[in-house]
Amino acid sequence: MQRSRPRGILGCWLLGTLTALAPTALFALETTLAAPGAPKELVERLKETSSVTTAEARGLDTPLEILSAALSDYRTIVQIMYDEGYFAPVVSIKLDGQEAATISSLTVPAQINRATITVDPGPPYNFGTAVVQPLAPETELPADFAPGKRATTGAIQQAASAGVQGWRDAGHAKADVADQKVIARHAQARLDAQIDLDPGRRLTFGKMFIHGDTDVRTRSIEKIAGFPTGEVYSPQQIQKVGTRLRRTGTFSVVSIQERDTPNPDGTLDFDATFEDLPKRRLTFGVELASRDGLDVTATWTHRNVFKRAERLRFEAAIRNIGGAEDIDGRIGLRLDQPDRLGPDDNTFWSALLERRNTENYNVSVASLAYGARRTFSDRLYAEAAVGFSVSNADDAYGDGRKFRYFIVPFRSEWDERDSKVSATRGFYLDSQAMPFVGVSGTKSGLRLFFDGRAYTDLRTSGRLVLAGRIQLGSVIGPPADGVTPDFLFFSGGAGTVRGQPYESLGIPVGTGVAGGKSFLGFSGEVRGKVSEKLSLVGFYDYGMVDTSSFVTADAEFHSGAGIGVRYDLGGFGPLRFDLAYPVQGDTGDGLQFYLGIGQAF
Repeated sequence: MQRSRPRGILGCWLLGTLTALAPTALFALETTLAAPGAPKELVERLKETSSVTTAEARGLDTPLEILSAALSDYRTIVQIMYDEGYFAPVVSIKLDGQEAATISSLTVPAQINRATITVDPGPPYNFGTAVVQPLAPETELPADFAPGKRATTGAIQQAASAGVQGWRDAGHAKADVADQKVIARHAQARLDAQIDLDPGRRLTFGKMFIHGDTDVRTRSIEKIAGFPTGEVYSPQQIQKVGTRLRRTGTFSVVSIQERDTPNPDGTLDFDATFEDLPKRRLTFGVELASRDGLDVTATWTHRNVFKRAERLRFEAAIRNIGGAEDIDGRIGLRLDQPDRLGPDDNTFWSALLERRNTENYNVSVASLAYGARRTFSDRLYAEAAVGFSVSNADDAYGDGRKFRYFIVPFRSEWDERDSKVSATRGFYLDSQAMPFVGVSGTKSGLRLFFDGRAYTDLRTSGRLVLAGRIQLGSVIGPPADGVTPDFLFFSGGAGTVRGQPYESLGIPVGTGVAGGKSFLGFSGEVRGKVSEKLSLVGFYDYGMVDTSSFVTADAEFHSGAGIGVRYDLGGFGPLRFDLAYPVQGDTGDGLQFYLGIGQAF
């Protein structure tokens, strides 16, 4: 017994020492936050922002960490109250009944079990006076910054920013806030705010100095950018310069920064820094249909080919692998040259070799064209080209038919979708017109095509989307037997009417089927999210083909409907699987399925 007692005393001493030295607050902290009279949304914001109420989530578990969190919360809570228009709040933060502000960091309790935050918001304040001076012409201040409106620090900051931006838009690049006077009149629950601005002198654009690791020639960058040297300073002009350079697809980084100090002559220089994207890029695409087999596409892009920010794009496709028709495909080439004309214009070369084998015709096509594109905005462009096209065809009108055309294709595209791969709002319009002049006995005419798409999410934040599409096509001039079959129109397949075989609907000619001179197609989809990644789709497609240049009531028609599943792959768009069945028409061939990446439209 006498030998065991010292061990017991020693054990107690060790346990006490370890308890004193170890991190002490290993107990769950109980927290409450109350703000009597404050709106529920404000109370929730205080709880979500407070370091004390979120201590467990932040990993704060020692008494010193909890005390530090409480001390920082005084300022945080007061700032939030100011943001919401309460300029006389009283904040109390008690840790086990003792006000946190009175606890010294040198005598932190060994344990803190409870934190109680109480906020007396006081009355909401309104603006008495709300002045920003001087203001540039046509400057619009926030509507909330006005006498009688709820006074918030956010409104004051927005008013100051709007005043400075107004002067910058008027050419005063170095405008800034010179002084702010904010007086809280507690007896009247009123806030008087005055913001004094210093517009500085009106400046013009000086020079753009090019820096960074880029292989693009300086002269090409300058021509593409269209830097407005000598013009009055404008933030919008700088945005345009950056957009033009990024649009080339050559640079991974485009940074254009104004210098801190203007030149003595009233000009302002800029530093432009660039970094190039990898020179080459290879992409693949796959689409599978039950009857048409597997289609495989690949694109190879070479950026900055001749060090003038050009983009060379090579495209190849193999179609009908394992399908009902013979294998066919295409090879296309396009070279865009952004520094040939002007800042918003570029020239391009395009070439195409294609073989198409369908149930109703076989055609080999070769074309070469040179054109120019005008970019009106990030969402709208138009282009025109001149070229030559040759085709040899076997169709319902005969075998070995040859066509030679001088072509002048026009195209414009207007894209206001919120996403190119899976839109939930907006619209997309693609308009094409191509006059063709026959050579060596080939007839002349005009081919028109229009594709319009619209989307709405019914204010469900993308959970439920209605999508609609209309396609119109017309050939004006020659008879149908005087036009290459790839200029005519068929219906059926993934791009027109799902549930019907690819290009199965045309115009009966003898024992065969030829393309029509006009086409009208409608598609509608209802897309509903089951989870963040998974969506279900119901769809209906309808197509008409006519012998005349405009669709009439006597046109051939068919339709299809079905259901689909989409699985979101992120930036690639959704993985798409559709099952469709013919609804109207006699071209149907039973259940069809389609597998690909991206929405059907």
